[in-house]
Amino acid sequence: MKSTPFNPELSRRKFINSLGCLTIGFSLTSTPWASAEPLLAEEKLPGSLQKHPRIDAWLEVLGDGRVRVLTGKMELGQGLRIAIAQVAAEELDLEVEQVEVHLAETGRTPNEGYTAGSGSMENTAMSVRYAAAAARQALLELAAKQWDVSTDRLSMASGRVLWDASKEPLTFAELLNGAQLEQEVKLPVRLKARSEYRYVGKPILRKDIEQMVRAQPFYVQDLRFPGMVHARVVRPPAYEAKLLEFNESTFQAKVPGLLKVVKNGSFLGLITTDEYQAVQGQLLAREHVRWSTPKPLPQGQPLINYLKKLPTSSRTVKEKGAVEVLDKPTKSTWKAEYFKPYQMHGSIGPSCSVALYDGQVLHVWTHTQGVFPLRDALSKMLGMKPESLHVIGVPGSGCYGHNGADDVAADAALLALAYPNKPVRLQWSREEEHAWEPYGSAMWMAAEANLDASGRITHWRYGLWSDSHSTRPGGNAGNLLAARYLEKSFERPSSGYSGGAYRNSEPYYAIPNLKVDSHFFEGPLRVSALRSLGAYGNIFAIESFMDELAHRAQKDPIEFRLMHSEDERSMEVLKKLQEVLRPEKLNANEGIGVAFSRYKNVASYCAVAAKVAVDKKTGDVRLLKMWAVIDAGEVINPDGVKNQTEGGMVQAASWTLKEEVLFDKQHVSSRDWYSYPIFRCGEVPEVEVVVIDRPNEEPLGAGEAAQGPAAAAVVNAIYRACGKRVRHLPVKAAYLK
Repeated sequence: MKSTPFNPELSRRKFINSLGCLTIGFSLTSTPWASAEPLLAEEKLPGSLQKHPRIDAWLEVLGDGRVRVLTGKMELGQGLRIAIAQVAAEELDLEVEQVEVHLAETGRTPNEGYTAGSGSMENTAMSVRYAAAAARQALLELAAKQWDVSTDRLSMASGRVLWDASKEPLTFAELLNGAQLEQEVKLPVRLKARSEYRYVGKPILRKDIEQMVRAQPFYVQDLRFPGMVHARVVRPPAYEAKLLEFNESTFQAKVPGLLKVVKNGSFLGLITTDEYQAVQGQLLAREHVRWSTPKPLPQGQPLINYLKKLPTSSRTVKEKGAVEVLDKPTKSTWKAEYFKPYQMHGSIGPSCSVALYDGQVLHVWTHTQGVFPLRDALSKMLGMKPESLHVIGVPGSGCYGHNGADDVAADAALLALAYPNKPVRLQWSREEEHAWEPYGSAMWMAAEANLDASGRITHWRYGLWSDSHSTRPGGNAGNLLAARYLEKSFERPSSGYSGGAYRNSEPYYAIPNLKVDSHFFEGPLRVSALRSLGAYGNIFAIESFMDELAHRAQKDPIEFRLMHSEDERSMEVLKKLQEVLRPEKLNANEGIGVAFSRYKNVASYCAVAAKVAVDKKTGDVRLLKMWAVIDAGEVINPDGVKNQTEGGMVQAASWTLKEEVLFDKQHVSSRDWYSYPIFRCGEVPEVEVVVIDRPNEEPLGAGEAAQGPAAAAVVNAIYRACGKRVRHLPVKAAYLK
C-alpha cells in the first residue's frame, strides 16, 4: 500500500485535472448495439444509482486507458473489489486488469451509507453495471459522430472503440479528449447480452488475497507515514466511570518519548514518538489515575434470568389467522425456549486508525463500514463542519459488523487535533478490542406450535427478546465511545435499530396461523451490529424448533421442511442439499443436522448441513464437516459466494460451540483468546458449498446467509449424535456427558 501522506492541496478538481480530465456532458440516447438484449425487468434504477445518477459519480476514464470505478462501499473481505471490477469490465469490454476500484472516501466517492446487510451486490455492483452500460453507449455515440457511422457498426475491446480495419481504433481517453461523462443514467439502459459475458459468473482471482497471505501492506493496520507518531487512550475501569484525578506531572517524568498528554473531561490520551513508548505509557498511566466507582454490572445469576427481569417494549412483527388455541396446550402442542449470549466480533487485527490535522482539514484513515456516517458523527463530536473532515476508507483486518473501527477513528481524531501537522496512529490492544467493542446482543426466543394428524404445522407462535442490533454512529456522536467521556459529553441514545432484532423472526414456511412478537430491553453491555444481526439467533431457534417438530411428526427433517415450503427456489435448495448428503455414512456417536433460511426472507436462500461426533463420556463435540447449498440469484463471482458461505458457516459454528462474552461486577472479563475462545485452525471443519447460479435473476446478498442455518445445523447434528437437545448457547460439554 502506498504510504504517501494525503496532500490537502490536491483537491478533487485538481486531482482530475492532473489526469487531463475536465467534466462536460454528452447526449445519451437509447440506440442499441448489435450485441444488446432487452432491458432487464427493472422498473427503476438500482438503489445507489437513484441517489447518485451521474455516470461520473461511478466511473472515471483515466489518461492511460484504464477506468476507475468509485464505490462508497468498503471491502470487508467479501471480494467487493473484484466483483465490481468484473461488472464494469463486462459492460465496457475492458480487461479486468484495466479496472481500478476506489473504495469509500468522502468528497470522492458516492455516499452509499454503510456496507451492511449483504446489499453491496444488489445496490453497488448493479449501479456500476448500469453506469458502465450507459457509459458504453455514450462512448459509442462519440465514436460514431467522429467517424460519421452508426453505432451498430462499432465494437469495443480493451478500452478502445473499433470500426474499419483501415481506421486506427479510438481509445476512451481520446474520445473524451480530457473530459468525463457527466450525464445522468436514465432508463432504458441496454445491458450486454449474458451469452457474451467473459467475466461475470466466472471465478476471477482476487489479487488482495496474495497480499494478505504474504503479510504485505494491505490493511489500515499496515499504514505508515513519514513523521508518524503513536498514541494510546487510557481507558476507565468500567463503562460509566469518570476521571477524578490524574497526576500528570509525575506521569510525564516517567514516560520516555512522551510528546503530549491530551485530557478532555474523562477522555485521557497520550502521544509518543514510537509505539512501544505509547503502550508503556498507557500501562503506567493506570497507576496515576483515580476513577469513580459506577453502578456494578449484574453477576451471580444466569444471564438469561437477569435479562428476563428487565423492562421491555413490544411490537407485533407478523400476525396471520388466529393462534389463541395455543393458550390451551394439547398433546399436539410443542414448546421450547432458546438462548444466545453476548458475542463479539473478535477481529483478528485490533481496531486501528491514522489521523492528520493540517490546520484546515482533519484527514482520517479508517476501516469503518461507513465513511460518510462516521464523518457526520465526528463533525458533531468535534464541532467541525463536515467539509473540514476527510474520511478515507482502508480495509481492516477482520470484521463483519460494527466493531471498534469507528471508536478508534474518533480517538485518533481527537488526538490529531491536539497535535497538528503530524500523522497520529492509534491501534487498540487486544484487551481493549475485546473489552470495549460493541457486542452482538444476547437474545432469548420462545416458540410453540400445534401439529395436525398428518404432521403439518397448523399454529405457530414465536416471541423474541433482545437489545438493539445496531448502534452505528450514523451521524450520532453519542454512539462513539470517546464522545461519552468528553467534558462536553454526548449521551448514548436509548435505543438503536430495533428492526435488526426481529430479522428472520418470521419462519419462511407456509403456516396458516402464526404470530410473531418482538420485545426490546436495554441490557448491561454495549451492543451493535454483528454479522446477520438478529437473524443468527432467530434462525437458530426457528430451525432448531423445526427439527424438534419434525422429530415429533416422525418426518425426515428435510422432507418436513419441504412439506411447509411453497417457494420453488427454497425447495430446490433443500432438495439439492438432500442429494449432496445422500452418500454420507455415519459412525457411532455421529450425527448430521440440517437447517434452512432465506436471509431477511427476501435475499439469498441457504440450506446448511453439519456432521458432528460427540464423545458421550467427556461431552466434547468434534465438527467433522459442513455443507451448504446457496442460491444468491445471479452470481458475479462464484468463488466470492463460496468464500462468504464457507466463512459464514465456520464463524457461526465457532459462535455456537465456543463463544460467550463474560463479565464481572465491573466490566467485561473476556479480554483475550483464552477467556473468549474461538475456533483454532485445527478445529475448522471441512466445508463444501454448492452454488445455484440463476443468471436471469437479480443478485442477492450472500455474505450473511449462512450464519443462522449453520448454528441450527450444528445443534441438530448434536441431537442426532447423542440425543441431547441444545437450546442454550454456547454448547456446554457438561450438558452432553
